[in-house]
Amino acid sequence: MTAEPALPAPSTPAGGVAGRLPTCPATPVTAPTTAPTTAPTTAPTTAPLAGPFGTGPRRAFLAAAVRSPGQIGAVAPSSPRLADLLASVVPTHGTPTVVELGPGTGSVSAAIAERLPADARHLAVELDPRLAAYLRRTRPDLEVVDGDAEHLTGLLAARSVPAVDAVVSGLPWSLFGGDTQRRILDQVAAAIGPTGAFATFAYTHTAPMTTARRFRRMLSEVFDEVVVSRTIWRNLPPAYAYVCRRPRHG
Repeated sequence: MTAEPALPAPSTPAGGVAGRLPTCPATPVTAPTTAPTTAPTTAPTTAPLAGPFGTGPRRAFLAAAVRSPGQIGAVAPSSPRLADLLASVVPTHGTPTVVELGPGTGSVSAAIAERLPADARHLAVELDPRLAAYLRRTRPDLEVVDGDAEHLTGLLAARSVPAVDAVVSGLPWSLFGGDTQRRILDQVAAAIGPTGAFATFAYTHTAPMTTARRFRRMLSEVFDEVVVSRTIWRNLPPAYAYVCRRPRHG
């Protein structure tokens, strides 16, 4: 696997070793005095309004959130700034293998693709079959894997991938119970080994939640290094990232 330059020196603790990452007025309308005597002869020139979820990636994302609220923990895809922050762990040279967990509509996938060298391998593990189908239509560069992150090592083994250089997660950790959180983190730790990196994020408004506090402690139990970024306020909702290295076990 390919080694990546070290992250900035840590400075803010998060249970383990921690630090900061690269941080016209409307015109009144008068009702006509007489009813029109003929029907309009031309079609309206304005485009029809979008559906209730809008169009494109946002529509696909919101539809998935309504369909599976226990799996989608956001109201919008990650912003470009958050996506770039998460993708910062991706090697830019050599032939790395990178895995995304919960890629959604591919906002972070695009940021990862911009960094990956030509011969890299980019796998995206998606549990929602409709989002997986959407990614296959819109991002043919991705190797989309239908499956659950709890079975990550098995999914990788089935594709002859013994280890990866980086795992980037968009999973809604605060919606998971402690056992689920731990099982997924153990799978990630086994996949990246001693030289890989793991990046994920959390929303600032979920920080007081029991599940969010437990997840933060668990990161320090599983990884020797846990780096916390500044808050990305231009994200909906505002979020911050965790970057983890050197699993303590496995």
